[in-house]
Amino acid sequence: MKKNSFLFSLLFISYLSIGQNKDVLKQQKIVLEKEINYTTSLLNKTKENKNSSLVYIDYLDKKISSQERLLQLLNIEQNLLKKQIFKLENKILENEKSINNSEKEIIELKKEYGEIIYSLQRNKNERNDLMFIISSETFNQAYKRILFLREYSRARKAQALQIAKNQDSLAINKERLFSQQQLIKSKKEQNQEIISNKKKSLNKVLISKDEKNIAVSKLKKSEQIFLKKIKDHQKKSIKQKKKIKKIIEEEIRLAREKIKRDKDNKITLTPEAQLLSDKFSSNKGKLPWPLEQGVIIQKYGKQKHKVFGNIETFNNGINIATNQNAVIRSVFDGTISRIFFIKGEGKAVLINHGEFFTVYSGLEEVKVKLGDNILSKEEIGRVLTRENDNRTELHFEIWQGYDKQDPSLWLFEAF
Repeated sequence: MKKNSFLFSLLFISYLSIGQNKDVLKQQKIVLEKEINYTTSLLNKTKENKNSSLVYIDYLDKKISSQERLLQLLNIEQNLLKKQIFKLENKILENEKSINNSEKEIIELKKEYGEIIYSLQRNKNERNDLMFIISSETFNQAYKRILFLREYSRARKAQALQIAKNQDSLAINKERLFSQQQLIKSKKEQNQEIISNKKKSLNKVLISKDEKNIAVSKLKKSEQIFLKKIKDHQKKSIKQKKKIKKIIEEEIRLAREKIKRDKDNKITLTPEAQLLSDKFSSNKGKLPWPLEQGVIIQKYGKQKHKVFGNIETFNNGINIATNQNAVIRSVFDGTISRIFFIKGEGKAVLINHGEFFTVYSGLEEVKVKLGDNILSKEEIGRVLTRENDNRTELHFEIWQGYDKQDPSLWLFEAF
């Protein structure tokens, strides 16, 4: 009994696991499809100057990345489905074997029962049960004959009951077999649908890659012009990084001047600031996005340029492409520490969250004031669209003291 319970538990856990995997895959596919559609809409807005736009390459690269991940998910989904079909086929074979054995057993039982009935009918006229008992020589012999007749009658009824039970069990097994056959038919149809979707997805990836190769090829014809643009952008980026770092260092210094020192002369956060820091830290991977809609087109850290591979850059945060006039919002409760301007990149806002800081740059309009206490998801301002390349992006950073963090690890379901 314990062994059967253990096996049932394993099968139940396996069933739940498959169900959960399917649900997770479904959710991931929905997110990726939305991301692809959104990136496509951004691409359409920049198509007019696609032959001279590095932004177009960024969007196209993001679309290819999302399409490839969707293709990977379809592969995982198909492998999961193949395992389900394999298990189901084995169950069908077991069930067919069980039905076959049951049918043979019922035939054998019916044969035995028929022989009993035939024997009973044949001897009916030749033997009277009452006379059979009365003709006993001793009382003990009569008692044994009564028991024999009872047992004979019980065996006959038991045989009939066993046939009925076996027939009921056979009917249930046949119904189960029909359900299994219908289910495997459905699974195989799903498998064919996935194969079709994989072909379509692969075709889309190849089309996007061809489009990117053509765009890159055209951009490379004007390599010197774009290299100059990239170098100019890098200079601005370095200035931006230095400015943000300097501002954060100043904020930390000012904060430390206000807070208490403990008995060992070490600087500690105020209880309020420590509580805010702890709450921020405990929300890693669950912070809301600084935009309602957007896709990450430049990740955190060191990366090679998408067109000119010999150029390397380091991003202190992430760049999120979005729609024009999109609302920028705080990712957590905090206080507006700084509002400053970065030449060519618009306005920027620094929010203090205890020992953590978040930076939002690329704003055209700022809706908050210095010293304002702000709540999670509260509007900070509106995003800037650069006129020279029609780029609408938010640059977002997270710092823990002097240490920069990868924001994609902190945001909820960041891709």
